[in-house]
Amino acid sequence: MPNYNGVWSLSTQYQYAADWPFPSVEVEYLVIAGGGGGGRRRGGGGGAGGYLTSTTNLALGSAITITVGAAGSKATSGSGTNGSDSAIVSYVTATGGGVGGGNNAAGDGGSGGGGQGLNGVTSAGTATTGQGNDGADGVVNTQGGGGGGAGAAGSSDDGGNGLASTITGSSVTRGGGGGGGTNSGSGGSGGGANGGSSTGNGSNATANTGGGGGGGGDDAQGGNGGSGVVILRSLAQASATTGSPTATTDGSYYIYTYNSSGSITF
Repeated sequence: MPNYNGVWSLSTQYQYAADWPFPSVEVEYLVIAGGGGGGRRRGGGGGAGGYLTSTTNLALGSAITITVGAAGSKATSGSGTNGSDSAIVSYVTATGGGVGGGNNAAGDGGSGGGGQGLNGVTSAGTATTGQGNDGADGVVNTQGGGGGGAGAAGSSDDGGNGLASTITGSSVTRGGGGGGGTNSGSGGSGGGANGGSSTGNGSNATANTGGGGGGGGDDAQGGNGGSGVVILRSLAQASATTGSPTATTDGSYYIYTYNSSGSITF
C-alpha cells in the first residue's frame, strides 16, 4: 500500500513514486564549490565556494556524475579567477566563489570576493542567494576587504566564517572567506586564507574546504582559493564508484567523500 504521500516504500531508503518512473535512493549531501583566488596590491580576499546541504533522491542503477570544483587562481601580475562549480550533476550545483578585487573587479560567486583597496576600486562581490555571503568593500588606499564566507559576510579586514557540518559523523567547518591584503586580514574559519601584510603575499586557502584565498599586500600577489568537496551520506551502500572517494561509515550510514571528480552508482 502507498504511504500517506503516495510513495511506495520498497525499504527505508529505496522508493517508487507515482510521479517518478524509476526507483530512487535518498541521500544527504554537502556540496561546496571551489573558493575564489585572492587579489593583488591591497587585494581583496577571495569568496568561499557556494555551500549547499540538504537531501535529495538519486536514481538507482545509473552512474551519477560528481564534479568537484577547482580552486580559483591567485592574482600575480594579472588577475586571479573565481573558483569552479561543484555538482551532483543534474541534481545540485554550487557556484564557485568570487575572486578578490585586484587588477580586476571583485567577483560575484557562491560567496562574493572582497574589494580592492587601491586606486579607488573598492566594491566587493555579491553572493549567490542561499549559498553564501557578500564580500566586504576595500578601504581606498588602505587595505583590501575580506571575502564572504558560507556563514558570514566579510569585514573590512577579515574573511567571513564558514559553516560547520556533521555529515561525516563529526563536526567540521568549511567555506571560510579569504582575509584582505595589507593589514594581514584573518581568513574565516573553515579554510579561508590570511591576507598579506603591507609587503606580504596572501596565503593559500585549505584544499577541499572551498575557502577563499588571501589578498596580497601593497605590491604583492594574492593566494589561491581552496578546492571544493562533495560528500554523500545514505543508509544505502553504493554498488560502484569512480574517482576514488573516501568511503566511511557512521552507525548504519555509508558516507562517500569526493575530493576530486568521479561518479557513484546505487
